[in-house]
Amino acid sequence: MASVNQCLEEAMQIEGAMGAALVDWNSGMCLGTAGGNGNINLEIAAAGNTEVVRSKMKVMQSLGLRDSIEDILITLGRQYHLIKLSTAHPDLFLYLILNREQSNLALARYKLNQLNEALKV
Repeated sequence: MASVNQCLEEAMQIEGAMGAALVDWNSGMCLGTAGGNGNINLEIAAAGNTEVVRSKMKVMQSLGLRDSIEDILITLGRQYHLIKLSTAHPDLFLYLILNREQSNLALARYKLNQLNEALKV
């Protein structure tokens, strides 16, 4: 089992990682952040991506879909933004920002899944 800080530190070891956060999508609050290096305000990014998750949840409800979101990928010109909803903690998501040129998206998703399973809050 990994603590929040351990989980975020390990997320930053994923090739191409630029920033990571654990976020409560009900409140929009970060439980922890790592990286960012002053270039990315992870608190603002996390709050904004909370709206993405909430919106998708509303659409699923409107469509009558009885399913869950595994992850959400936002592809930018130079970055991937990956939102991984927690299976053990339904109100939380892991948020990872990757440099597109330096990362392997499939491997990053795999590693984020492992971190999600090991996370203990």
